Parts: sequence; C-alpha cells; structure tokens
Amino acid sequence: MTDAALQIRGLVKAYERNRPVLRGIDLDIGGEGLTAIIGPSGTGKSTLLRCINRLVDPSAGEILFDGVDLARLGGKALRRARRHIGMVFQEYNLVERLTVMENLLSGRLGYVSPLKAWLRRYPQADIERAFELLDQVGLHGFAGQRADSLSGGQRQRVGIARAVMQQPKLLLADEPTSSLDPKTSVEIMQLMRELGREHRVPVVVNMHDVGLARRFADRIIGMSEGTLVYDGPGAGLDDRMLERIYGGEDWLQ
Repeated sequence: MTDAALQIRGLVKAYERNRPVLRGIDLDIGGEGLTAIIGPSGTGKSTLLRCINRLVDPSAGEILFDGVDLARLGGKALRRARRHIGMVFQEYNLVERLTVMENLLSGRLGYVSPLKAWLRRYPQADIERAFELLDQVGLHGFAGQRADSLSGGQRQRVGIARAVMQQPKLLLADEPTSSLDPKTSVEIMQLMRELGREHRVPVVVNMHDVGLARRFADRIIGMSEGTLVYDGPGAGLDDRMLERIYGGEDWLQ
C-alpha cells in the first residue's frame, strides 16, 4: 500500500440488479485529517461508509485497508479487521439500558474473550482509558449514568468515545450531527477533529451540512448520483460546484 490508510478501487454497490448506488468509486484516504463526504440524499454517501466497514457487501471493487482487501474478507478475518475501524452512527446505536461506562467498554469487545465480555470483565487498563476518554469528550462524572438518561449530544459523545476505545486506525461517522441542534453539531465536529488529530487517526464523516464541512474538514468529497464529482478543500466549493453536486440553484438563494 501507499501512505494512504484506505484505498478504494472500482467500488460498485447495487441493491437491485442494474441499478447501482455506487458507480465505480476510486478514492484514497490519507493517514491523518478529517474528510467530509457531502451530497444529496440517495447519492450513496452512507452506502460508501457501510461498504468500507462491511455493514453491506460491495457488488464489485476493492477496499484496501491495513494491507488487506476488506471486500474479500469474511468470518474471523473480517471481525479482526473491524477492530481497527471505529464507527459513529447517526442514531448513536448505544445500548440504552447500560451505563455510559458499559457502552464505552463495549468498544473493546473485539479484544476480550466471549466469556469475559459476557461477564463484563475488562482489563484495568481498558477501564482507566475509558475514564480518560470520558474526560476528553466532556462527560466527567457520567460513567454510572444509563445511556437512556442522556441528551442527544451526550449520547453522541459516548458514541464517539466508544469508537475511539477501539484504538482504530480509521474512524467513520455516518451523519453524526443530523439529529443535533446547531450548537451541539459544532461541538461534535470539533470533538471528532480534535480526537482524530490527537490519536493520529483519519476521520471520514458523511454529512449534509456544507457549512460544517467547510469549517472543519481538511478535505471535502462531493458525491452526485453515485459518483465523485469534487475532491478538494472547502475553498473550492463555489456555487457552481455546489449546483453540480446538488443540482439546481434555487436552494442556494
């Protein structure tokens, strides 16, 4: 591999025959920095992320990560590879009845035996690291609270900390701010950028908010109808390019 943390070549995904959602995506993600993927609904942004972490199976193409093609993996080999890909979800995907600490420690499930996981017995080093991460994401003192008692912004902070608990080599986030108010959305994007830089992990965020993408992303990928139509800094996203990505111009007024 090159210096890229992730190399995607000829990626195609079709949920229905002859109706591809992704149409031959070629994309390299570097070893650091925050990349935002923007585009209209239905253009394949979420499908792209879900192909990378194999929540859905690609129809064709390669996803080269950590020296292997994720598109060809299955079983134990795929589970081992997924240990190194953190995922932050739009709807948080927390276990609501468990505490904040228990949700964080679930990020280490790939590293402990099934029996220890069932008994919730984690190494002391993992527990100490979880407390440190709670401080980093602004949730000091929340370890014992149930997840269902938290606000949306607090839940997303737990989701981010859980992903970082995996000690990932790549962090993916699927519309992490879409359910949040504007102030909290800024805080969440800032947090992901800071954690990515601190841990030297590339972050890839699928999002709708162009303003947030411009503000926080080192690189922006624009998608339209399952293809990449823009790849560059926020400064290059002029009205003409945004019209190409989203279609029409009335929404720009």
